[in-house]
Amino acid sequence: MEPLEQSCSETNISGVKIQPLRIIPTSGGPVLHLLRADYALMPTFPNGFGEFYFSEVEYLAIKGWKRHTLQTQLFAVPYGQLKLVLYDGRANSKTKGQILELTLGRPDNYCLVTIPPGIWYSFKAESNPIALLINCANIPHDPTESTILPLNTSEIPYQW
Repeated sequence: MEPLEQSCSETNISGVKIQPLRIIPTSGGPVLHLLRADYALMPTFPNGFGEFYFSEVEYLAIKGWKRHTLQTQLFAVPYGQLKLVLYDGRANSKTKGQILELTLGRPDNYCLVTIPPGIWYSFKAESNPIALLINCANIPHDPTESTILPLNTSEIPYQW
């Protein structure tokens, strides 16, 4: 299936949510929103959140493929540009087999992407020297609840 490249507000994969984020210009540098309880697409975390972390992704570096079985992740890119690719490999999903490509980052695509459990993801920094990824997860990292595949796997119909 051909990948669908979308803007910062559309998705073709069930459960994936995309919330545009505000950038507020101020003297000396902008204020960048990340999470607000009143966002229309804000996920609920019944037990609070698990962890926030930042990941620097070096220019042209590709990370993934990875899938979580329990963890919901919220990705945003406040610095640089990152190409995020999602693949729905969930057996009982109405969007099984769909691929979504998103370019995240400022100035045009500053948004929050919610990735539910079961969705494969991979990403590549497209800005030099880095792209900075923020991840807010609903549970702390647990290596026993995720699966990793090589980039050239035949299980995901996408070529980097």
